[in-house]
Amino acid sequence: MNQKQYSSLDQIKLDLLTLNLQRKIQMEELKLTRHQIKEDLSPINWIGTLLKGVKKYGVLMLLKKIIR
Repeated sequence: MNQKQYSSLDQIKLDLLTLNLQRKIQMEELKLTRHQIKEDLSPINWIGTLLKGVKKYGVLMLLKKIIR
């Protein structure tokens, strides 16, 4: 690990502030990801996906009957 050399207390404070802000940004990104996963796994989205699949299958079966 590369250790950083500081020449003043202000540099240390600035570095700590930067790291704290980066940590807060990462926490907000985690919250957003959690919310998106929760939304993706909701039953309403499953029903929508299922209906799309049934619709595509129905259209294919209809085309198959028309072609014959």
